[in-house]
Amino acid sequence: MAAVIAMLEDLRGIAPLTAEGAAARFSAQGWTPGGKPRDGVETSWDKDGVGGWIQTFGGGSVVVSFAVWIRDVASGYFDDLDAVYEQGEQALADFLRAIEQSSLAAHLVEAEQTTADGDEFIAVRKWTLDGRILTAGVIQQDTDLPVMVVVALEEPTPA
Repeated sequence: MAAVIAMLEDLRGIAPLTAEGAAARFSAQGWTPGGKPRDGVETSWDKDGVGGWIQTFGGGSVVVSFAVWIRDVASGYFDDLDAVYEQGEQALADFLRAIEQSSLAAHLVEAEQTTADGDEFIAVRKWTLDGRILTAGVIQQDTDLPVMVVVALEEPTPA
């Protein structure tokens, strides 16, 4: 989680947030590229077992996301999905404590959650960070996919 917080702190300095700028920051902080270049920019990164991704969308929107905790449920290892959700919620709580003790805390403003957030996440917390949206939550996108704690920093589409 420390690697993610360090990246978020570093990404604050990029205005506007671009895929090229984010890739340069991943590289400078010693993340390992994953060989998934898109439009000439490395988009997949790894450090200390944490995955990081850079996504670009039409209109210039950029999202830098991280998977800070993952539990595979398809393997049958976990019989109790509710217990896995609880583990995910605890991992999220640990991340939230870490972010609230970081230098980012002074720049975070609680953001209102949308109906879509409630539909997408098992548990979620959302802020604005210098005009960007920072979301941290527990997610499972399909019943046979892993339960994950994800963190995403989104640069909204320029007006």
